[in-house]
Amino acid sequence: MDNSICPDGMETPEQQLERLVALRTQDLQSALDSALSLVDQAPCGLLTFDDAQRCVHLNQALLGWLGHGAPGMPLNELVAPRSRDALTAHVEALRQSGQSEPVDLDWLRVDGSLFRARLASTPVFDAEGHFLHGSGVVTPHDAAQIASAQDSLLRSITDRIPARLAYYDKNLICRFANQAHAARYGKRPSDMVGSPLSQVVRPDILPDILPRVAQALSGQTQTFEAARTAADGSTNYFEIHYIPDFQNGTVEGIFIELHDITERRRTEEFVLHANQDLEERVRSRSAELFASEQRYRLMVDAIQDYCIYFVDENGGITEWTESAQRLHGHTRSQIMGRSYEALLSSDNAGEDEVDPGQVLRLAKAHGQWETRGWRLREDGSRFWAHTVLTALRNEAGELQGLSSITRDMTAAKSLEDVMNDLNRELEKRVAERTQQLVAANKDLDVFSHMVSHDLRAPLRHIASFVSLLQEQMGDSADTLALQYQNSIAKASKRMSLMIEGLLEYARLGRVAIDTQPVPIAQLVEGVIAHLKQENPDRRIEWVIENDLPVVRGDAMLLAQALGNLLGNSVKYTRPRDLARIEVGWKVSPVGGRTFYIADNGVGFDLEKAHNLFVMFQRQHHSMDFEGTGTGLALSQRIIERHGGRIWSETAPGEGCTFYFTLPFDGMEPEMAFPESSLAELPA
Repeated sequence: MDNSICPDGMETPEQQLERLVALRTQDLQSALDSALSLVDQAPCGLLTFDDAQRCVHLNQALLGWLGHGAPGMPLNELVAPRSRDALTAHVEALRQSGQSEPVDLDWLRVDGSLFRARLASTPVFDAEGHFLHGSGVVTPHDAAQIASAQDSLLRSITDRIPARLAYYDKNLICRFANQAHAARYGKRPSDMVGSPLSQVVRPDILPDILPRVAQALSGQTQTFEAARTAADGSTNYFEIHYIPDFQNGTVEGIFIELHDITERRRTEEFVLHANQDLEERVRSRSAELFASEQRYRLMVDAIQDYCIYFVDENGGITEWTESAQRLHGHTRSQIMGRSYEALLSSDNAGEDEVDPGQVLRLAKAHGQWETRGWRLREDGSRFWAHTVLTALRNEAGELQGLSSITRDMTAAKSLEDVMNDLNRELEKRVAERTQQLVAANKDLDVFSHMVSHDLRAPLRHIASFVSLLQEQMGDSADTLALQYQNSIAKASKRMSLMIEGLLEYARLGRVAIDTQPVPIAQLVEGVIAHLKQENPDRRIEWVIENDLPVVRGDAMLLAQALGNLLGNSVKYTRPRDLARIEVGWKVSPVGGRTFYIADNGVGFDLEKAHNLFVMFQRQHHSMDFEGTGTGLALSQRIIERHGGRIWSETAPGEGCTFYFTLPFDGMEPEMAFPESSLAELPA
């Protein structure tokens, strides 16, 4: 489960923990920097060393006296050789007993000169009593006045530390308290000195701490956590240390150190509850996913006529199910890692799929691809199958592999063969009937020619006499007569165009289809080139998919259909400042390819367009958009002659999209589309 962002916009537990830790670290670092600054400004020499007698820190006063010294430097190198044994004994006594008498040493300056100074050290142990480090004060013999300054400095340092520090002697009388510890009880540090522990601590807390105090006075360091109630009633949590003060082997008192861990405890409790809630959600979600996976596996393994398996992007089998083993016969160990081409029959006569590598590419490019063909079983037998390859992508669109769903269609193939035989018999009968229709069409051609000639002759006479009448009247003032003449001329021209369209419609029903591989991309480019020449002042954005496929059909007829459809888009987007015309395609669910031409033109009411593809039917008035209403009818006849169909989706003011289907050729031609054909595209 992703907890990077909570549903209600609040911080996640991890974010709150990080924020609290950062604040705590910032406070501690600030206190440490302040303490180090005070140490460096002290007039006496201060140093810290670790268990291996290496320097951890030297303040500026000591560095000024010596002229050298750095963290990690052996402590013995700071003193003259004759003082090194005494220094080692001093540190060893400090480690073993927790105390050591001050020792006078000859300290070595960087120029080789010596000066005499006393080293007084105190140890720091962990909760288990292990020596952590020692802190020393270096006092030159000629600087006794430094002692007073040292006390003042140490008081200033401890008052700036956020931890609560105090010292009680063996009679439990307070001898020292820093500012934070005194403020806890509403007092000043000077008021705390001389106060018995029983008067400082509340009576209800004494029974809890007195046993621990007794253990500390007996020489055992005590470390524990406790809750304390503040004056405002809130509860705070502290980490408490009782550290014995050994002097000459005897405990003379105890150091008390309290660290406020309230924020840490609250953070830990918050994180604990958050983790418990997260774990519960993870368990619930894991159970749901496990149940879903079980249902999926039961479904995949139980299907009979189908099988499902998975391949990587190169076709290697990555998952082999029980259903796949049942249909193909291969065991998981036999087939895992092999190419799925091993399941294809080498004899795929009549199969409608391209080569296996092309199938993978098309499935990845279009999301899904369907094929039909012979498949092999492990025993060498084969079956006719319908296979659907689907590209599996994550939310980021990254390909995770492909799934293959294969269905045994052998029985359907046998039925299809029977149907093909019947269709061949039917085609034979149709051919016989076609011969009869050819004879009738010849008579229709003769009739069409006669109608064309007989109708055109009167129209030519009408147009000629109107033209003569217009010349005779010239600039006559009779505007009504001139208007009548213009109307007669336009009507005769329109009727002539309608007769030509009618004859073309009749011709398309009889013309033979010269089928060949036709690259749709080149046809579209040719049509667009003509339209750009005819509309040089129009702003049109052409969006053409770059992988338009190759279809099988008559190039000239398809160019005429595309010219009519694209011409319509150019015409009906004229009111737009920036026209947008898009040409694309997709795989048809029933075979072939579905193409579409979409525009952002004026559109029309599809519910009223019952005769959209009927000759001379128009959806807009001729005063708004020119035309005779023959383009869509001619396009429909061309598409239907290719075994396809055409339809439209539109709404008034929302543009129009025409869809049409064409048979897929299955082979990419090596030669370009003939330029001579492009030259004959419809204007």
